[in-house]
Amino acid sequence: MTTTAALVRAARDGDREAFGRLYQLYGRMVHGVLLARMPRDEVDDLVQEVFLKAMKQLGSLREPEAFGGWLAMIARNAVTDARRRVRPTQELNEELPAPEVGADVAEAEAVLRLIRNLPEAYREPLVLRLVEGMTGPEIAERTGLTAGSVRVNLHRGYALLRERLAGGA
Repeated sequence: MTTTAALVRAARDGDREAFGRLYQLYGRMVHGVLLARMPRDEVDDLVQEVFLKAMKQLGSLREPEAFGGWLAMIARNAVTDARRRVRPTQELNEELPAPEVGADVAEAEAVLRLIRNLPEAYREPLVLRLVEGMTGPEIAERTGLTAGSVRVNLHRGYALLRERLAGGA
């Protein structure tokens, strides 16, 4: 099996397939990092922007082993940049009917809003686990966090989320 560091080195040398493999390995992580901070409908396009930026800046990564943490930081910065952009708004007619949202989607959005209001350390691990379906070791490997900190953050994040879901906040 090819290691992340070897894929990074190959991608740095222009191997597009290696970069595609990095995208496959880290796409869910980037999606989760972004989803922890911004509305779902804005995430997919931003995932693409993050990987384009990473591809352009890959030469600046000194330690290929640190790719996951470096990529997560690019994703976090992309959220900040996206919030700075001024988006033109258009006034909506009050007579337009509201879109129908299924109960499951509405409930999922409500839980995601609760997660976004948790302390920073718990948001990403919870979204990566609950939404992206990543395991604790996968989260640690992809984000550059230690397995212990991922376990602690997930445990504390779950406890706080359960408390808030029960109406404690």
